[in-house]
Amino acid sequence: MSHESSRRHGRWGRIAEPVRDAAFRRTLLRGATLLLGTLVITTAFIAAYAGALHNPRPRALPVAVAAGDGPAHQLLAGVRARTTAVREITYASPAAANDALGARDVYAVLASGPGGLTLRTASAGSPAAAEAVTGVIGAAAQTAGAPLSVTDAYPTSSDDRRGLVPFYLAIGLVLGGYLGTAALGISLGTVPRTLGRATLRVAAFAIYSVLLGLSGWLVTGPALGVFTRHGASVAGAGMLIAFAAAMVAAAAQGWLGMVGTGLVILLLVVLGNPGSGGVYAPEFLPGPFGSMHRWNIPGLATDLIKSVAYFPARAAHWPLLELALWALAGLLALLVATRVVGGGAAPRHER
Repeated sequence: MSHESSRRHGRWGRIAEPVRDAAFRRTLLRGATLLLGTLVITTAFIAAYAGALHNPRPRALPVAVAAGDGPAHQLLAGVRARTTAVREITYASPAAANDALGARDVYAVLASGPGGLTLRTASAGSPAAAEAVTGVIGAAAQTAGAPLSVTDAYPTSSDDRRGLVPFYLAIGLVLGGYLGTAALGISLGTVPRTLGRATLRVAAFAIYSVLLGLSGWLVTGPALGVFTRHGASVAGAGMLIAFAAAMVAAAAQGWLGMVGTGLVILLLVVLGNPGSGGVYAPEFLPGPFGSMHRWNIPGLATDLIKSVAYFPARAAHWPLLELALWALAGLLALLVATRVVGGGAAPRHER
């Protein structure tokens, strides 16, 4: 480390103000720029959370019905005449409708039988959505004088009735992924100078993601008892989530430096968290927030954890594929940044 740098960096990472006035003015300008960027991101954070979550209302919650099931179709037609909270999706057979519930394509299945109507829900997908569907269909059945039995086919954990632990676990994994990248960016530089060093950095992210995925499962599984089954799947999902977040953040930093960290926070936190479908199902969110969980990492992470923890394996196909693509895209972008930007990066002072 240079003499000037060593004077500024004390023990435990403390940094002193520059001694010279010219250096202080340059530092002050950089600080003002960072404060302005922080102001913009924080304002966007407030706007995104308040805009997405201030008035959640169910819109077109999908309910499955088998073709030819007259009583079920008739009841749903009456429901849709009074509210837009649900929408009917017709499947070729009762088995196909039940498969759609297991694949998380719908929130409930309405069917008729000798004993009356039955409603099978999946509160593990969204307790609020299951409650809303049960409420409107239950009220319609009562008005029509039709008996209705309700069964929760895919319930949440008894220790997580509101279904928030998958969301908080996903957010923690995403947060850990990009914070790990920021830590290496501060200590080693935001872009590797050679492909060999880039490989070492990716390997470090992979090991870190494995440990983070394991620790996330240990907390939510053995420690808290929320995820009592499919521990290997929950841990494996956590590893992929952390690695995807780390690689996207590393790629952004590789091309844009620490400014890339701000963009990652904007994508993964400011927009990603309220649009993840973790607090409310996507059908409760307005505008673009309703579809954001289909492509943004926090939404995919929340979907993946819910799917592997509570649903059959087929429910995890889409978020698993998307997160793998995010990780691959981040990896390739980091390697290209290493070749294009890293070779021309100013060398850091050796310690």
